[in-house]
Amino acid sequence: MPKSPAPAPAPPARRPSAPLLTVAGGQLVAAPRPSPEKAVRVRDRPTPRNPYLRLLATPGARAFTAGNLIARLPMGMLSVSAVIMIAGSRGSYALAGAVTATGLAATAVVAPFTARLVDRHGQARIAVPATALAVLGSLALVLCVRYGAPAWTLFVAYAATATTPNTGGMSRARWAHLHRGDPAALHTANSFEQAADELCFMLGPVLAATLCGALFPEAGTLVGAFLLMTGVLIFAAQRATEPPPNPRTRKTTSPIRTPGMPALLAVFLATGAVFGALEVVSIAHAGGAILALQAAGSCAAGLLYGSLRPARNVRRRLLLCLTAMTALMSLPLLAAVSTASLPVLALCLLLAGAATAPTMVTGMTLVQRSTPPGQLNEGMTLSVTALLGGVAAGAATGGWLVEHAGTVSGYAAPTGAAALALVIAAAGAYGWRRRGAGAGADQG
Repeated sequence: MPKSPAPAPAPPARRPSAPLLTVAGGQLVAAPRPSPEKAVRVRDRPTPRNPYLRLLATPGARAFTAGNLIARLPMGMLSVSAVIMIAGSRGSYALAGAVTATGLAATAVVAPFTARLVDRHGQARIAVPATALAVLGSLALVLCVRYGAPAWTLFVAYAATATTPNTGGMSRARWAHLHRGDPAALHTANSFEQAADELCFMLGPVLAATLCGALFPEAGTLVGAFLLMTGVLIFAAQRATEPPPNPRTRKTTSPIRTPGMPALLAVFLATGAVFGALEVVSIAHAGGAILALQAAGSCAAGLLYGSLRPARNVRRRLLLCLTAMTALMSLPLLAAVSTASLPVLALCLLLAGAATAPTMVTGMTLVQRSTPPGQLNEGMTLSVTALLGGVAAGAATGGWLVEHAGTVSGYAAPTGAAALALVIAAAGAYGWRRRGAGAGADQG
């Protein structure tokens, strides 16, 4: 009989992958290797096409962004709440304005030092105690107002809130750390952060006024302090995305000495004057609610701007943005001169806001590129300090014009401040070109 064919050899049994070996707690620990099928599935996971969804898909980004947004909302609440609380209790808007102006001046002095400590020792180690001190200042202000303490105690208590860390700057520093070397992602991140600023400044005053009116005068300050402390605690708990601290050495100098930084800070100073003058004049002319349209236009423009490709020449883009802002800021002036229609003025304010966010995003990008990596918090806080100084100067100038020349003429103040920012940036760009002559294409 013919022999039956030998059975085909069985395929060799797949040997299990060798485990991964590591040391934990002084002991050798084995962990199974992931299967190739799982690795393929992870690699094949589709990347979101929307740039903001890609940004928030960064590991850890959603957690620190949530904490930062909670902590940033009180920025638009606390000053408005303080004015309502003090004016309602003491019957003096002059005292309320003086107290908040003192707090603004104290912040301009203290904030850069707080940011320097953040860069040197880490965000979590500095931001949490600094916020706790600021919250204690807000609570002290509530008690002083509630129990009729002398006026000078109000100034001292509100000045203590100057230790509030620049949460927006810390968030931008995290994005810069996570996406270093990726200009497109950083452009989207800066646009997202600017839109978040506009949203918080748009919603914060409304929430503060609602709380103080519906509940009791101190409610806005108490809720703002609670949100600030809660948000910073959530933000600081996300240690995986925190930039490493950068201990200061003898060779470390302030970012303000970086070439080009003084001109950038001067641009931020003039841009802040645009915001301060526009706010005071618009409130005097048509009430504060109309300002929400300017913030809404800026927020929408910021999100749209972040979806575009980043500029190859950021300095030239800054000049274009400032030119657009100067042109659009003339629209409220033209509307106030030519017609008394509030809907027309509202539309002009909406359009005027469309240039502010792209200008701020581009300016912040230049600040990031001009600042040494280990000093990003300090560099961005300096720009915010210059912006706040400009807001105070613009508010004073706008108020003087309203009182002596009327609200219609007052709208010349934000237009003039925007033109001044453009002139400063143009002069700075000329200096940058001269220093960089022969050094190749503009990288920044």
